[in-house]
Amino acid sequence: MQVDQTATGDVIKRLRRAEGQIRGVIGMLEEGRDCADVVTQLAAVSRALDRAGFKIIASGLQQCVTAAEDGEDQSANLERMEKLFLSLA
Repeated sequence: MQVDQTATGDVIKRLRRAEGQIRGVIGMLEEGRDCADVVTQLAAVSRALDRAGFKIIASGLQQCVTAAEDGEDQSANLERMEKLFLSLA
């Protein structure tokens, strides 16, 4: 199952934002910033990555539903999507 093209752009934006946040965290560590500030930024990065993953999973689930409406058996794909979702949870 491929990532839907409409979701790809949004996911890439989220990942680029996370990439910038990670660079910021590295800079904070190099500057010797307070650990609470660093952890706060790490939590923001983690949320950004989770949202990117959930967007990809949502896209896959949408494809499964559409295919199921067209009469295709999607049980294997839905099981796979469930495992992916749980890996992020």
